Amino acid sequence: MSPHITEITAEIDRLTSLNAKGVEALFEAEEELAHAENELDTVEARAFLQAEGSVADRTAQAKLASAEIRLQRDLARASVNRIRTKLRTIESALMALATKAKLTGVEARL
Repeated sequence: MSPHITEITAEIDRLTSLNAKGVEALFEAEEELAHAENELDTVEARAFLQAEGSVADRTAQAKLASAEIRLQRDLARASVNRIRTKLRTIESALMALATKAKLTGVEARL
């Protein structure tokens, strides 16, 4: 038996609300990523300027000095990617529900 149209509508409403929250979460995660990238660039540049030796040595020292900040940036990037993936999943579910609603409407008319 096909799902009742009110159940489908309720699920569409729930997913739409979740999607709106996800959009806000994505903005916040992107903002956090931007701050993390800025901090990484700053720490790495300062470490490079303070290091001694050849350019390769200074680059290596700067990367070592900024390793923890780089990890934080990578984790922030992973968070952004996770939210984007979840939003795509929600959008796919919404499209599937819209199709179900349309089919339910067609069945009701038969």
